[in-house]
Amino acid sequence: MKFIKITLVLALACIVIGLGTIFGFYYYLKPQLPDVATLKNVELQTPMQVYTHDGKLIAQFGEKRRVPLRLDDIPQELVDAIIATEDSRFYEHYGFDPIGITRAAIAVISTGSASQGASTITQQLARNFFLSNEKKIMRKIKEIFIAVHIEQLLTKQEILELYLNKIYLGHRSYGVGAAAQVYFGKNIQDLTLGELAVIAGLPKAPSTMNPIYSIERATARRNVVLGRMLSEHKITQAQYDDARAEDLSGETHGSQPQVRAPYVAEIARAWMVRKFGEEAAYTSGMRIYTTVDSKLQNAANIAAVNNLINYDERHGYRGEEKIAWQPGATALDQDGLISYLRAAPSYGAMRPAVVTKIDGKTAQVFIKQYGYQTIEWDGMNWARRFKTDKTQGPAPKKAADILAVGQQIWVRPTDISRILTPEPEAVASTVAANDEKASDDNATDTESATADIAKPIVWRLSQIPNANTAMVSIEPTSGRVTSLVGGFNFVHNKFNRATQSLRQVGSSIKPFIYSAAIDDGMTLASLVNDAPINQWDESAGTAWRPKNSPPTYLGPTRLRIGLAQSKNVMAVRVLREVGLDKTRDYLTRFGFAKDNTPRSETIALGAGSLTPIQMAQGYSVFANGGYYVEPFYIERVENPYGDIRFQANPTVICKHHCDNHLVTDVTAHAQSHEVKLTELTNEKGEHVAHEEVHTRYAPRVITPQTAFLVRELMYSNVWGGGSWSKGTGWNGTGYRAQALKRRDIGGKTGTTNSSKDAWYSGFGPNVVAVTWVGFDSHNRNLGRTAKNANLGKKQSSGGEAGAKTAQPAWIDFMRVALADTPPQKKQVPRNIIQARIDRNSGLLTHKADETSRFEYFLNGTQPTEYEPDNTGNNLYGDDLFSDGDSSGSDSDENSGSLF
Repeated sequence: MKFIKITLVLALACIVIGLGTIFGFYYYLKPQLPDVATLKNVELQTPMQVYTHDGKLIAQFGEKRRVPLRLDDIPQELVDAIIATEDSRFYEHYGFDPIGITRAAIAVISTGSASQGASTITQQLARNFFLSNEKKIMRKIKEIFIAVHIEQLLTKQEILELYLNKIYLGHRSYGVGAAAQVYFGKNIQDLTLGELAVIAGLPKAPSTMNPIYSIERATARRNVVLGRMLSEHKITQAQYDDARAEDLSGETHGSQPQVRAPYVAEIARAWMVRKFGEEAAYTSGMRIYTTVDSKLQNAANIAAVNNLINYDERHGYRGEEKIAWQPGATALDQDGLISYLRAAPSYGAMRPAVVTKIDGKTAQVFIKQYGYQTIEWDGMNWARRFKTDKTQGPAPKKAADILAVGQQIWVRPTDISRILTPEPEAVASTVAANDEKASDDNATDTESATADIAKPIVWRLSQIPNANTAMVSIEPTSGRVTSLVGGFNFVHNKFNRATQSLRQVGSSIKPFIYSAAIDDGMTLASLVNDAPINQWDESAGTAWRPKNSPPTYLGPTRLRIGLAQSKNVMAVRVLREVGLDKTRDYLTRFGFAKDNTPRSETIALGAGSLTPIQMAQGYSVFANGGYYVEPFYIERVENPYGDIRFQANPTVICKHHCDNHLVTDVTAHAQSHEVKLTELTNEKGEHVAHEEVHTRYAPRVITPQTAFLVRELMYSNVWGGGSWSKGTGWNGTGYRAQALKRRDIGGKTGTTNSSKDAWYSGFGPNVVAVTWVGFDSHNRNLGRTAKNANLGKKQSSGGEAGAKTAQPAWIDFMRVALADTPPQKKQVPRNIIQARIDRNSGLLTHKADETSRFEYFLNGTQPTEYEPDNTGNNLYGDDLFSDGDSSGSDSDENSGSLF
């Protein structure tokens, strides 16, 4: 009895001392403990995602991959697996598990190693949110106290939901939703039991027990999880057997970009940082929906890059990138080639390769990710030596004239669309791109020499272009930017030439000059003298002699032909007719700042500097009937749960009961009417009251009649006019677009002095597109090429210009953009009439032969005189010899009477 009493006293003393110690620790550590109430309103760090208008992923920004899920959206099998493996007494303890701690302690004493974990799910949650992973007694004590507080504050369901979304599971994936995408490329609801068990086993060692790092270790851990589920009666024996039999793959999946639009992604990223701040932009899980259309963006990517590469290759081959081994040295074997090329970047469709063998007119190369491949003669016979931008060497006769074994070169598919698909490296702005902490990612940097080798790709020798390009398309009725290419490759060079590069626009400015003239009273039939100009410039001490290109002159020529054939001296005379200052003021209607248009007659030839997006904005005015619409890139922003945070409120075109007042300086108007974004929810995603959104109407800057007449000029730029069968046919400078076989397209070429910049700007039904090609350095010209004897008729030679250098990309893009749009009937505005005129004089005529055509006029501006000695009485006859349009057969109740 005495022994029992002593034992009880000692036990009681131990309890008192133990409790006292616990309370002592608690009060000592209490000031250091975090406020767990913050978990009630916690916002998990989730990467920002950028999407196209039609919901395709463009890019993801942020260090952590996370797909926030509600507990109801997580399969019960996964919840069961996590609890069975990590904390089987989860629903029984109050934050820490004394039984589990005792069991783990006994295991340590009996085996000498920590074979069993003692941390509950709540303790792990506490550690993940508030503590570090340092292995110290004091950290463990803090962890227990915090876990108890969490259990008092949150329900078990809330704890599970936070845990399953917060826990790190390897390869920068945080939470089970991200892990499902990274390791299996599926949504969490679509995983099999075996795959769910893999994810449930990751918390123990996420960097080494994932299937990408080791399939064997991941499989063994999966089986342990399945065994725990079986012993806890969460699955049947049959389910256990089936799940164990599943095969695992070590392939990386995840939220890979579906559309390559890195320049648009960067615009969205910068906008989000300005709007929300850097930390919120990268961690709040916002989803940005841009205005870009995935189909048009893909078309722009292929058209712009393909056109740039074609330009670059016709100017010759500049040689190898590097030397992998010198002649006579030991060649690299397959493993050596894989290792050598691993550090070499790929730029879109452009892949690094090493020449391993040359045989006559073929070459064997080892391509990064594609292994050993052969380049046939058709894939390299273009590669005569580059000398200067204007000269090339002789055509090569065999592969050895071009390549040598051991050279590192660039290759691409003949059809670049085959592999011009989004890659992780294309999203170069992602914050985690250079994250050295992701050591588990680096540990799996392996590469298969036979990846995608089964694809029948025909390879071609290539090179990284020295010149660059930009392309942009806009929906002219709304201002929505539907595609944007800012350069050859974002990884190669992040400068956005579509929005940031001010370049001289050349003859692309002429439609705006002619628009000013039409508003000033000139007509499409007005005659302007196409003759040389020789004007003394006292300030320069020289004569100014603007010339046509080519230097041919027609004498008095109609305005329609002058624009379509891009007659430089006519443009200068048209400018003089309107007046220099008046014309510069007029250009501000299209959003062109006066600072970018010098006070000089050279602006008629394109001396002003604009960006491609500004050009597209300006051409949209003609395409939409005279309205200035503000280009915009961001449609809406949603939080991770789909609540709209911001909605764009772009300008719209008024269709009924409209004020026809013209805005004559849209630059001032635009500054006071920026695109507004309406806040719909507060920072927590809760709906709040907001002011009513008012419709913002686009200002009318030119009349619909002027817009129609300028479109007519640009139709002729493509289709020309006259009758080829009668010997009077002529082409506009944009005649190559006739390949589209559409009469509802128009545009204008642009080439600057010495061919430093090449442009094509044009429109089709509800689309305006602009493409530019040039060197980033203003010191280099686009040059010229001589014929390559190897290529026969499959080439172009001579000087580079807008029609040859830029327009092919525009044509390729428009072929896709208009594929599903039927040809549109010409809509003739009120007060526009037609009159039959003489082609030479522009006066009225009674003739209905190849010497005449119907022309459009603003009512009251048509000629009143007839061509002298005119005979005939077919004033209203069919126009069989129109200048390449269908105006002779067009009729419209609003078009007025015929003359």
